[in-house]
Amino acid sequence: MGDTTDAAAATALVPPMTKATNLFMHIIVNPDGTVTRPDVPLVPSSADGPVVSRDVHLDASLGTSLRLYLPNPVPPSPAKLPVILYFHGGGFVILSAATVFYHGYCEAMAAAVPAIVASLEYRLAPEHRLPAAYDDAAAAVRWLRDGAPEDPWVAAHGDLSCCFVMGSSSGGNMAFFAGVRTKGLDLSPAAVRGLLLHQPYLGGVERTPSEAKSEDDAMLPLEANDTLWSLALPVGADRDHDFCNPAKALPPDEATGLPRCLVTGHDADPLIDRQMEFIGWLQERGVEVVDKTEFKGYHAVELFVPEKADELNAAVREFVVADDA
Repeated sequence: MGDTTDAAAATALVPPMTKATNLFMHIIVNPDGTVTRPDVPLVPSSADGPVVSRDVHLDASLGTSLRLYLPNPVPPSPAKLPVILYFHGGGFVILSAATVFYHGYCEAMAAAVPAIVASLEYRLAPEHRLPAAYDDAAAAVRWLRDGAPEDPWVAAHGDLSCCFVMGSSSGGNMAFFAGVRTKGLDLSPAAVRGLLLHQPYLGGVERTPSEAKSEDDAMLPLEANDTLWSLALPVGADRDHDFCNPAKALPPDEATGLPRCLVTGHDADPLIDRQMEFIGWLQERGVEVVDKTEFKGYHAVELFVPEKADELNAAVREFVVADDA
């Protein structure tokens, strides 16, 4: 029985794609510097089901918006729900808050924590290279002060004194830089109590061991990794730019004063060495870090394996609840 269970678990952790079918490998860079992106299903917001969702404008002139998620029904509790601002992944270049697997993950997180989740639709590179996504992320943090108090779902069910900024992969990178950019900002009545950095997308010119062996990685092959950074970073920048390699290039005081951080990751992720280095760098600057990088699996496994989404959401819930303890 144990062998059967172990075999089933191993099968579940087989990536849903290969290097040849990887979405990032199907990005076409056009002569004018734009890209043609692979088609990935998008889903609309939903007015029914165990989690309801709706879209609200952030900055119509930039095409940015937030997709809000609310458990349905709202759990009976004397306390209101925490608010989690979420940034999706995609190497800064592809995908959307409405991408089917990110929409599904946000629904699962809203139900599991439980929380109100606000997932950001932000501008993509290379049409809008970094720091455009950071600008949009910082604007979303300011929305917690300027827009969220008037939102009917947040006003009725959200605790703005208990906000968290979370992102996955490139979104994890964005969550860190959103924290850096807004750490001294008065957000009242909102307060950001922590950053949740899931498998943050980081890099550098010199390869780490986990990067060096990722040439044929199914989820983040080395060629795609390099291409994404070349499309996302400012023109002329290399991978030791502070947007990519903050542990090497960001001034030390930039991280000082950040709220407590949860850093999560998976052992077979090509980024795991960077994430471990990043945790040490944060801790050296006095940031309180909860290290949950021991999970088994590949990059973005939680988007495709429900049990791994449950595992991540349990870590998120523990981090959020501990803040109120």
